Amino acid sequence: MMLRTTLALLIYIGLSGFAAIGADEKQVGLVKTPGRGIQPQAVLDAQGNLHLLSFLGDAKAGNLMYVRRDTGKSEFSPPLRVNSQDNSSMALGTIRGGHLALGKNSRVHVAWNGTMKALPKNPITGSPMLYTRMNDAGTAFEPQRNLMTKSAILDGGGSLAADNKGNVYVAWHALGQELVKGESNRKVWVSLSSDDGKTFAPEKSAWNENTGACGCCGMRGFADRDGTAYFVYRAASEKINRGMYLLRSADQGKSFAGVQMDNWKIETCPMSSEAFAEGPGGLYTAWDTEWQIYFTRVQPGKAAFETPKAVPGPGGNRKHPALAVNKNGDVIVVWTEGTAWNRGGDLAWQVYDKAGQPTAESGRRPGAIPVWGLPAVIAEANGRFTIFH
Repeated sequence: MMLRTTLALLIYIGLSGFAAIGADEKQVGLVKTPGRGIQPQAVLDAQGNLHLLSFLGDAKAGNLMYVRRDTGKSEFSPPLRVNSQDNSSMALGTIRGGHLALGKNSRVHVAWNGTMKALPKNPITGSPMLYTRMNDAGTAFEPQRNLMTKSAILDGGGSLAADNKGNVYVAWHALGQELVKGESNRKVWVSLSSDDGKTFAPEKSAWNENTGACGCCGMRGFADRDGTAYFVYRAASEKINRGMYLLRSADQGKSFAGVQMDNWKIETCPMSSEAFAEGPGGLYTAWDTEWQIYFTRVQPGKAAFETPKAVPGPGGNRKHPALAVNKNGDVIVVWTEGTAWNRGGDLAWQVYDKAGQPTAESGRRPGAIPVWGLPAVIAEANGRFTIFH
């Protein structure tokens, strides 16, 4: 086992260059995820340093890898394994992998769905919701921790958010410890830390509305520059009402307000994921409904949003959006087409100007998304966008 992991790390190091592979010459560049990793998560800190998380190994039980690209450099740092227990992360279903957030002083925080063999175990039943953070020295990640103590039957992916004041939010959807079956009985749970991830309070239900939660859909969390925390998730009431909901907390997680963003009447779980990005024009979020990608700007100071926009084209098996906003207020929406269970697909993108109008900056790269893959995107300091796939 150790030999296999060591060889994988060596391969990762050898393939971690920052080489663009085609793209629109004006504004958009494409980059393969370092080390042949999948499910990239990319965040820029205030100094312009890039922090990137990805999955490496067997989709049923593999590892999360972290690399950094400092401002002005083209090469990534040697990779660090995030999970302290070998092969305790998974990539199956695309939406159960790791999520990355930057907190106080740009400390790296990571949360992910553990495998059934992952430690520490969920004390009730099912797999654990795992969390770790970068150590104080910035040289390694701390031992992974399970944050599920009063909830169980983790299925779809959890997420996290962190602000620059030391508040960290890890959220997931699951049943309560009574284990009353059914998606309509699933809730969004949030575990809160006010000391930059050093300790966490036991999880609590984020919202009292009985929306349910779509069993194998993902979530996405984000904390904006003002410290307001947001989460987006797909509901599941009466088995067919699977609309997207936006949760907002302006009091460090003491309470959340929520609003429904759309509805989708479908009996099966579409295994959706979501995205957030912030820029000069405010906070944006994106998701898929009826196999089309939608995005909207969140109204400042409210659990409310502007009328969602669909990306150009007729839709049809579009999933896994990613977002970024550049210094000029331009927004890029990135998504996959044709992906499914154990099947990769195509990469597509569209840039919008600060007025919300689609520009000529759009593209499609057939076959660019690997099995269980999804894209990530950042806005570089020069205003260009870089897509990782």
